Amino acid sequence: MNMPNRTAKWNREAESAIEPVMAHRFTTAPFAIAALLTALTAAPPADAAAKLAKPAHPTETTAPRDAGDPIMAIVSIQSQQMTIYDADGWIFRAPVSTGIKGRETPAGIFSVVEKDKDHHSNLYDDAWMPNMERITWSGIALHGGPLPGYAASHGCIRMPYDFAEKLFGKTQIGMRVIIAPGDAEPVAFSDPKLFVPNADALAAAPARAETLTREAADAAKAADEAKTASAAAAREAAAAPAAVRKLEMLKAQADAELAFAEKMLAAAKTDQDKARIEDARQKVAAKAADLGTQLDAAKADAQAKRDAAAAAQTAAKAAEAKRTETAAAARDAKLALEPVSVFISRKNKKLYVRRGFQATIEIPIAIRDPDKPIGTHIFTAMARADTGLRWTAVTIDDGDDAKDALDRITIPQDVLDRIAPTAAPRSSLIISDEPPNREQNYRTEFIVVLNNQPQGGLAIRKPAADVVARDGYGYYGNGYARQYGGPYGGTSYYYPRW
Repeated sequence: MNMPNRTAKWNREAESAIEPVMAHRFTTAPFAIAALLTALTAAPPADAAAKLAKPAHPTETTAPRDAGDPIMAIVSIQSQQMTIYDADGWIFRAPVSTGIKGRETPAGIFSVVEKDKDHHSNLYDDAWMPNMERITWSGIALHGGPLPGYAASHGCIRMPYDFAEKLFGKTQIGMRVIIAPGDAEPVAFSDPKLFVPNADALAAAPARAETLTREAADAAKAADEAKTASAAAAREAAAAPAAVRKLEMLKAQADAELAFAEKMLAAAKTDQDKARIEDARQKVAAKAADLGTQLDAAKADAQAKRDAAAAAQTAAKAAEAKRTETAAAARDAKLALEPVSVFISRKNKKLYVRRGFQATIEIPIAIRDPDKPIGTHIFTAMARADTGLRWTAVTIDDGDDAKDALDRITIPQDVLDRIAPTAAPRSSLIISDEPPNREQNYRTEFIVVLNNQPQGGLAIRKPAADVVARDGYGYYGNGYARQYGGPYGGTSYYYPRW
């Protein structure tokens, strides 16, 4: 029973003491009046008092300053509150409603992977989920919804309707969403092990990406042309044997006719017959010689065409290899413009790197005291600073503190050389006891779920089919490449089952 009902019950108990007094107000003894006063002034039941003593529910709050672009959202399951942070601190706070028992919202590390302004569930009776921001493809999302003051969803994170609309207009695909069992907040953090960008590399990165993209386009065009030329050469080479076979047949016929003419000439009896047969033999001999010449030329032409087809095929393979090589270089150069995310899993003893939702590195890594819990920590580059980047740390699971966890890790220098020079704001390093979650795929950032917390809302959902979706503003693609384009507006054409 909620607090208003408890209070009503308490009032009804007091009212029940009044009724007999009022019925007999002219005959009541003084002790009845005393009893009435006692009932009216008595304290409420203990459980009602406990309800009254509970802290107030979180309220929607906006920081007293201009808000920048949101970098991360932290949801506290314990407090049923969400806080949004930009580069300079918190900017918005609002109450939320997370998953009920058995359908709990999973605690862990996520990011926004899709946005839909006007989403309707096709699993829960076409339920309206406005300003939906998906964090797993199986169906966990942030969206507007009713807030009864406690956990009441089927795993999603409900926000006040007006807050959800305001947030939707400010977030980008890829924004970090941290769901903490308790209360967590980013704290300023610095350590020489965190990525330090190189100013020259950062300055050169856009031009390098443009150059390599152009080279990749040229290589792709050349590969297409080489493929077309190879196909044409192969067709010509395939047609050449037919001409050779035809000439071989005609030459054989001519040789047979010549042999017959010579036999007839040897058998001729008169000079007239000999002259007539000799004339025919010479004509057949000339024909056979001409066909022999044609056959030799056809054989040479067929060999040349086979050689040309082989050369064209070799050239096409080389052009295709260059296409692949330049495309990879262009992709890496473009990804170097995006924030870098690194995840180190104690469970798997591996280091993973992603940029723009795309996996780029996966290698084994040594962790000191590998059997000792390390916790779950998220280090985030919030903004540029004189020394490189300004970082914060958020811890959402017990183990080492953030600094001790980082001290147990040594990132290989060759990996640092690949990722650190172009590290930008929104870059992050995650260190966790957990492995990558099954929800993580080529259309997500890292997804890390705390396995020591209930996750019924995730367990009941089946992994989504691999489809390409678009964000709520009508732009297709994967990762950060989707987040910068175009005006607001549009809805998703893809509705997963949730």
